[in-house]
Amino acid sequence: MNIEILPLAGLTKITPTRLGDHRGYFSEVFKDGWFRENVADVAFVQENESLSAAAGTVRGLHFQLDPFAQGKLVRCIAGTIFDVAVDIRVNSPTYGQWYGCELSMQNGEQLWIPTGFAHGFATLVPDCVISYKVTAPYSAVSDRGVSWNDPEIGIEWPVPLDNVVLSDKDRIQPKLADLPPFKY
Repeated sequence: MNIEILPLAGLTKITPTRLGDHRGYFSEVFKDGWFRENVADVAFVQENESLSAAAGTVRGLHFQLDPFAQGKLVRCIAGTIFDVAVDIRVNSPTYGQWYGCELSMQNGEQLWIPTGFAHGFATLVPDCVISYKVTAPYSAVSDRGVSWNDPEIGIEWPVPLDNVVLSDKDRIQPKLADLPPFKY
């Protein structure tokens, strides 16, 4: 597996090796011991999957408060997404900054997003399936979000912004400046 350390502290891109031949390929996409030694010493407690049927769907930006703050290991197993992490740790030197990259079945890349980041993505093609491991279970009481189009963050979404498909919940998320402090 190859690791790319990204500009926002703790964020890591992982590209598993693919062994291919005329039949296709084989890839080990996750190894607990390797992940703990090379990326983050965490335990995953749940794995989630979502399907977004329409291109131009934006999900996020989501996070959970302690004691259910989640680290996420995200990969796209069908389609192509633009995956985004926003640093919401108020004492972090990169507070309010974002990182985005394309994840797809074709490139096989994964994004490790530690606690203290809001996460979201935009689908670039129809029928995108996203799988992500998390370090804490879902908690409705701890579930929070920040506006996907907050100008203070300034995410450069690669989809037409006038026709984005959003959930009702994501339409009304607060701006970054209105969030309670998430300690670094």
